[in-house]
Amino acid sequence: MKVLFVHQNFPGQYRHVAPRLAAGGHAVLGLGEEPNVRRQLGATPGVKCLGYRMPPEEVAAKPGVLGRSLESALRRAGVVARAAARIRAGGFVPDVVCAHIGWGEAIFLKDVFPEAQLQLYCEFFYRPEGSDVGFDPEFPSGKDVRLRLRLMNAPLLLALQACDAGLTATRWQHAQLPAEFSARVSVVHEGIDTQRVAPRADAELQLPGTGLRLTAREQVVTYTTRNFEPYRGFHIFMRALPEIQRRCPRARIVLVGGDRVSYSPRLPEGQTYRARALKEVGHKLDMDRVHFLPWLAYEQYVSLLQISAAHVYLTYPFVLSWSLLESMAAGCHVIASRTAPVEEVARDGENAVQVDFFSPQEIAQQVERALREPEKFREMRQRARETVVQGYDLERHCLPRQLALIEQLAGLSAPAAPAPAP
Repeated sequence: MKVLFVHQNFPGQYRHVAPRLAAGGHAVLGLGEEPNVRRQLGATPGVKCLGYRMPPEEVAAKPGVLGRSLESALRRAGVVARAAARIRAGGFVPDVVCAHIGWGEAIFLKDVFPEAQLQLYCEFFYRPEGSDVGFDPEFPSGKDVRLRLRLMNAPLLLALQACDAGLTATRWQHAQLPAEFSARVSVVHEGIDTQRVAPRADAELQLPGTGLRLTAREQVVTYTTRNFEPYRGFHIFMRALPEIQRRCPRARIVLVGGDRVSYSPRLPEGQTYRARALKEVGHKLDMDRVHFLPWLAYEQYVSLLQISAAHVYLTYPFVLSWSLLESMAAGCHVIASRTAPVEEVARDGENAVQVDFFSPQEIAQQVERALREPEKFREMRQRARETVVQGYDLERHCLPRQLALIEQLAGLSAPAAPAPAP
């Protein structure tokens, strides 16, 4: 079987399935934007990786504000189509093409490879209500939001119309898809390596750049995200910190993330959400006990989760972060926002504690409870891990289903009865 994976930040969500197919003797090719592919060379053993180059923005026509996302997606679709045509001319004609639905990459792949089966990773479909848009009144969406969302969805619809199948990570993300396409899309999470991410009583972490060595004996409060931004509740968590420190003077707060913006409104040049938050509440904080870490090696990150006494996860109704499931797999005491799709995984009083996304006071209260009465929540932490092991384990559940779906598309196996979503 020949399989082509397309993701601008390859391997992205294909970081497990692509090398597993290659290890099984299949011919596997990964295509992504060249700088991203180069940065991650070696991450997918056995997979041949190729990169495409996007032309500089200044050479492209400058559309109006509403049309920028669509114009950008169409430009990328053309670049990827030409790269795919070169792959075909080189003799690689895939049986299955797996592509992320975002950024426009998948739009023309079925036209270049009409004989291939196209499977989309359907991460998110935009909705004007009941989702991220309009959720946070502090960051209003603007008067043209419905028009903008329709144009943002246009390349997604073009890809969906051409695809043979798809998958998405959670039932809530599946529910955002248009009804006419949802039957083609399976709910399969990328999976968590629960052997690698597991509780460890003797874990410790040397904080980079300091002489501090933290263990589970400390009162470590953790918050981890790709970037510090409103979509992941960073502004709310920062407002909770003064009260957390007042209630828990021994606590050390460790925040891991970057200062770029992944999903939230862009700030003026030179500004960051972290600087804005520190300007608002920094004077109320004991900064000797607040530690910002821009990046951690994965093993260090796991160690941080293992020593955490309280892990706070906040998000708009949006794509669920891997970090929530990783924190649960590590046996953390998870304090999570009462937002979809969090409620699909982290259930209040069962395997986590839910809080109002917009309530710094409630977040601080629950952090204090976690630090004051850790033994009271031991079973809840165990159930958090069990939730991930039983429904989201990489080797036992998620990866086998991903592989089976690809093999079915290639005609290597008969379609199986759909497994229940986790």
